[in-house]
Amino acid sequence: MRLQTMLHTVFPPECLSCAERVEDPFAICGSCWADTPFILGAACDLCGTGLPGQTAASDERLICSECSTTPRPWSHGRAVFGYDGIGRKLVLALKHGDRADIARAAGPWLARAGVDLLHDNPLVVPIPLHWTRLARRRFNQAALLAWALARHADVTVEPMALLRLRPTPSQEGRDRDARHQNVDEAMLAHPRRGTCMAGRHVVLIDDVMTSGATFAAATQACLTAGAEKVSVLALARVGRDA
Repeated sequence: MRLQTMLHTVFPPECLSCAERVEDPFAICGSCWADTPFILGAACDLCGTGLPGQTAASDERLICSECSTTPRPWSHGRAVFGYDGIGRKLVLALKHGDRADIARAAGPWLARAGVDLLHDNPLVVPIPLHWTRLARRRFNQAALLAWALARHADVTVEPMALLRLRPTPSQEGRDRDARHQNVDEAMLAHPRRGTCMAGRHVVLIDDVMTSGATFAAATQACLTAGAEKVSVLALARVGRDA
């Protein structure tokens, strides 16, 4: 009997959300899947938010109302699901519950959501944590997502391409302007590792996009380091009314 089969016999795989038994590890059950707000179909081409009921011509970009009034320094954006219900539960469990298994499960979700960002062999760069926060948390959830994506897509990951210069306070509870001010000039390219971004298409990855302030700060650092273009990919996108 294979070791994996033996382990599944002793420890049957459980749904990542509700702990019900499932057939495969790193999966969610059918009921939780149906209740997870996956972004399928039409979506904003800059932030990935779902745009149900909208369609675009083959040569037209769909842009949500927020992105039409908020400058985005990156070229394209995608997200896996909305930051609501089970989507929010999974993100919080990943970030604060030491649930690395959720990042493992997110690999194929991210590959599917970002398929049009990954066709030209981009360099995938996770949003960095300041070293003090990394020491407390013991892992960077964005880096876990990046490595999970790499298991399902032909991409290169450079987890140290960017540095966070200061321990920025949490963005939670801040309005859009305060979020941008909080992370302004908070990131830069690593003096040695960051040179790999020159002339490359960089895909930034993080667990959540709210206002886009963190992605914007990271994008500017990538462009300053010589990146040809930058796209962004998030596990969850917070709605405007969240």
